[in-house]
Order: sequence, then C-alpha cells, then structure tokens
Amino acid sequence: MTAHDPAPLEEPLQISTFGSALLKDPVLNKGTAFTVRERHELGLEGLLPPAVESLEQQVARVGVEYRTKQTALGRHIYLRQLQDVSRVLFYRFLVDNLEEVLPVVYTPTVGEACQRFSRIYRRPHGLFVSYPDIDYLDEMLENAAPADVRVIVVTDGERILGLGDQGVGGMGIPIGKLALYTACGGIHPSSSLPVFLDVGTNNPELLADRMYLGWRHERVDRQSYDRFIDVFVDRVRRRFPRVLLQWEDLAQSNATRLLTRYREEICSFNDDIQGTAAVAVAAVLSGARATGSRLIDQRVVIAGAGSAGCGIGEALVPGMVAGGLSDAEARRHVFLVDRDGLVHDRMPDLAPFQRPLAQPAEGLEPWRRSPDAPISLLDVVSHTRPTVLIGVSGQADLFDDEVLRSMAAGVPRPVILPLSNPTARAEATPTAIAAAAGDRALVATGSPFEGVAQANNVYVFPGVGLGILASDATRVTDTMMTAAAHAIADDAPVDMLLPPLRDIRSVSRAVALAVATAAVAEEAAPPASPAELEARVTALVWDPRYRSLTPAKPTA
Repeated sequence: MTAHDPAPLEEPLQISTFGSALLKDPVLNKGTAFTVRERHELGLEGLLPPAVESLEQQVARVGVEYRTKQTALGRHIYLRQLQDVSRVLFYRFLVDNLEEVLPVVYTPTVGEACQRFSRIYRRPHGLFVSYPDIDYLDEMLENAAPADVRVIVVTDGERILGLGDQGVGGMGIPIGKLALYTACGGIHPSSSLPVFLDVGTNNPELLADRMYLGWRHERVDRQSYDRFIDVFVDRVRRRFPRVLLQWEDLAQSNATRLLTRYREEICSFNDDIQGTAAVAVAAVLSGARATGSRLIDQRVVIAGAGSAGCGIGEALVPGMVAGGLSDAEARRHVFLVDRDGLVHDRMPDLAPFQRPLAQPAEGLEPWRRSPDAPISLLDVVSHTRPTVLIGVSGQADLFDDEVLRSMAAGVPRPVILPLSNPTARAEATPTAIAAAAGDRALVATGSPFEGVAQANNVYVFPGVGLGILASDATRVTDTMMTAAAHAIADDAPVDMLLPPLRDIRSVSRAVALAVATAAVAEEAAPPASPAELEARVTALVWDPRYRSLTPAKPTA
C-alpha cells in the first residue's frame, strides 16, 4: 500500500516517513492534527505545538487567516502555500468554502497569478517541459509522477484567459484546474499532474524581465512546435496509457488542430472549445425550458468566431438536428460575429473550423449599413432578433447599450451570456444588461458577478474527468460532451440557467454518470451496467479527510 491509496479511513496507513520529513510531505502532513500516538510513533515529539486539533478546527483557523488577506492575489498565494503544506487541509477548506474561494483559486484571480507567476513562485508543483530538454522527457515524467497518473492538464501559456501570452506563468492554469478536478469532482490529487510545455514566449515584457522563470526565447516555429507536441503526446501515452489529457489555453491557431490531431490517439479534450461549449449549451437548454420553447426555436448570435465560439456553434447543431432540423437548417440558426463582422461564406481567409458555420452571403446585403461596411454585431442582432446572445470575444463592453436594447426588444426573455474572462474582459456586466432589459433577461456570466449564475467550465470538466475514469473510456466524443450539457441543464432550478455552485459536487456526479453512460453506449469504454458505473463513480470520489498513520512494519 502506498501513501496515495484511497483505502478505508478506519484502516491505518503504514508509512516509512518520519520526523521533519513527514511534516514536509504535503500528502501525509497533518500538522497539529497528528494525534499523541502518531507524534510518539512517527518521531514528531517536540516538532509541533502541544495542542491536538481536529481537521474542522484547522479549517476554521485557515478561514480566519485567509480572510485577513487584503487582496484576492494575497488569498490566492496563501491557498497555494497551504496546498504545498497539507493537501487534505487545502482541499477540505476548498470543499467547505467553494463558493467563496472559487474566484480566488481560479478565475478571475488566477489571471493575475499567471501574470505574476515568476514573482510569487514558492515551491515546485507539476512538470515543466522546456523545448531544449525534450530528449529527457521520460526521466521528467518519472521524476514528476512515479505513481500512476489518470488526469493531466497541459498548456503552453500562449493564450491565458483573455490576457494573451503569459509564458511560464501559464502554469497557474493547470494547477488551478486540477485543484477543481479534486474539489468539485472528487478525483484524488495524487492521480493528477499539471504540465507546462515551455516553447518560449513572444511577450517582450517577459523576455526582458530579469525575474522571468521560463525559457528566455521566442516561441519556436510551427514545425518545431508540432514535433515537440508529438514527442510529448507519445511519451505521455506510453508512460500513462489510461490518462485523460486536457488541453488548456492554447492559441487559436493551435487549439482546434491539436484537438483534431490527437483526440483519437489519446483520450483528450480541449476545455476552451468543448468545455465552454458544453456549459453554454447547458445554459441555452435551461433558457429554452424557462421560456417554454425548444432548442430548435432558438436563434443564437455568438460574438467571437475563434475556437471557443465555433465550438459552441458546433455543439448546438446536433441538438437542433435531433429536434427535427436538417444540418443546413440548424446552421442557419447560429450566427458568428468576429472583428470583421458576420462570418459568411464569401469572406476570404476563413479558418477551416469557421467555414461550416459561415452564413450564406446571398441575401445579406440589406443588413449592411453601407455597401462596403461589415455586417456588425448590432446589424446581426437587429435583423435576426436572436433569443440567445453569447460573448466569447474577450472584448470588454462589446454588448453596448444599443446591442442590448435591440436584443431586449426582439424577444420577451432574452438569454444573454457574456462569457469572456477575466472580469475586465466581460462583454457586458449584469448591471448594464439589467439597465437595457430589466429583469426579463436570463443572464449567466463567465466571470463572477453578484446575483447571477456564473457559466464556469467547472460545471463540466471535473464531472467529465470523473466519468471518463469511472468508465475507463479511451476517447472523449461529442456525444459525451452533449450528455454533460444535458446533465447540467437537468440539475438547474426552474428560471435559472445553471445549478447553484454550492451543489457542484452533486452536479459533477450527475455529469460523470451521464458521460460514463454515453461512453459505454458509444463503445468508447468497456461494457458496464448503470449500477456498475454508479458504483465506480462513488468509489472514485475522494473526501478530504485525514488517515490514521502508523509506522510501516519491518519486512522479513
């Protein structure tokens, strides 16, 4: 038995680590919760204050210290240090205070933490794979994760939230995401590994910063980058054949093509594309229910025609087809708007992933305000009278008063989803939406705002990961992500677009069961009955509690 085995709590865990080394091991360290017996048997006498605390007492003390921090970044740094000292205490505090700490552990505060990564770095966490060191990747994987790993979140730091290229600072994203895999999905932290692929940075401020901790080099060219990624995927697949690989915050030019390239080679998905799409679809489904309409009745305008926007569009189409529309008819219900206006089929230089969602140009001329002008977001909203307006543009206040008033005038209960992160990049604030639409609008935002649902991908990826591990799926299919979206929508209360965040552990369980069931049905996982899948999900969910520890018995 290892220190990471999720054995029954009543069975003492035999360990071979003692004294100060034990206090430095974040997996085993219990701090002031070590009992008198443990202190005597494990060489801890005199190394701790005499009081013996319960985990609940420790959590309360952490809460007092956490709330003395004056800034969100200060609270983020404090929690990261706690994670490096005691994993159980860190996750217990997260689980018990998730609504309060989610914006600090992840968006929006993680954006600032990524920007300041080289200045707030304290202790090693995760795997850093630098381009010049790719030949040593096997040794790196062994150093970082000698035990089995089931979930990896990986980024190259090129497009961190709406902040652009953050170089090595991008490591804050995998660390934060995996914390939520555990806090929200219950996946044991020893099963996960955050990875940063350092292929350089094109951020001149970082290259000139004497404190920058990454490879001080401009980003490598496309051919070198692709070879690097090939080696990484190959080595990970060989070292961890049952791993789930989540791509995170890649540049638009890489995100879709890497997903397409590797999704059949290794069990993987891109959260910015598929996770964002699933939570957006869940909100649209809930909005349709709240308005007494169907998915096929929705007219959806998406501001932002990058990988996330196109991912949402492509995720909506199958549901509309299932509702009775043809594929071509369904695509006529989805309107993408980019910096050059409405995406249509006569535009030059459309990306391959944009073309299937480009509207036919024929008949669009009357939408233009002048012959040479692009068809603006306001033009599209005015002419299509959409029921749903989604923002994934990263452009603050893009949904201005004219757009919002036009949207509100077109339908009785508009669904408005400004999803861009961090908060400063939101397409509209709930206050601005309320001023234009009153209380008729159904709103969910990507960043946290008081009084509205947060359309956070945390509703999706922890449950997806849990379902994949429970079913032992070998790939992530579109049907599995659609099942996740329906599970989220089914858990949302009437007249709300998403379930309350306080219910995220139960939502993640529902998502896991839906994903696992879909995986088996699609033969993306071995056969298993619903009862077997439910039992596996239950067995995988880790509750952060201390184990009773005892010295390992000497071997004969």
